[in-house]
Amino acid sequence: MLCGIDEAGRGPLAGPVCAASVILCDNFSLPSLDDSKKLNAKVREELKMLICERSFAWGLGWASPGEIDTINIHKAVLLAMKRAFYSMLDTAGNAADFAAGELNESEIRVVVDGLFTPDISASCQAVVKADSKVPAVMAASILAKTARDRLMEHYALFYPEYGYDKHKGYPTKAHRQAIAIYGPSAIQRLSFRGGETGKEDR
Repeated sequence: MLCGIDEAGRGPLAGPVCAASVILCDNFSLPSLDDSKKLNAKVREELKMLICERSFAWGLGWASPGEIDTINIHKAVLLAMKRAFYSMLDTAGNAADFAAGELNESEIRVVVDGLFTPDISASCQAVVKADSKVPAVMAASILAKTARDRLMEHYALFYPEYGYDKHKGYPTKAHRQAIAIYGPSAIQRLSFRGGETGKEDR
């Protein structure tokens, strides 16, 4: 079975990074499926519901701002991907095929968007731009993006002065100005430069 893994939130100055892992059913077909970055929020939400309902299995994994600061964003992304994969297996564990022993990790082939793969037991291949080529990775990109956006909108209720519901923690001018005025929030990535580039300071 083919599994797609992708992440959302590598570049923001605040909030966690989220990864998703998805195995689509053989008959899964959505003409509008695409890289999440090419879709508007309304279409992403509609597709998210269909992916969750129709996929064989899916899972989310997270790495917190504290973990990002401690181990760096690259390792945090791979950690979130690993967590997403095993979360997906837990979900699939309730499926008849999996419970009957007809599917195991050695029979899953994983395609990851990017250049690197997480430390998981299944066979993994990193493919650049897989989120615009491989349907399972497209689906994973949508789940990761919508989940992270929803969480940042939730954080906006607690930290309204930062505008997380609008920029989702990315280094916009408004976000950098908020940091300059109010200082870092509790979900700030302190290892990232204070809003100058959105890249790590190490």
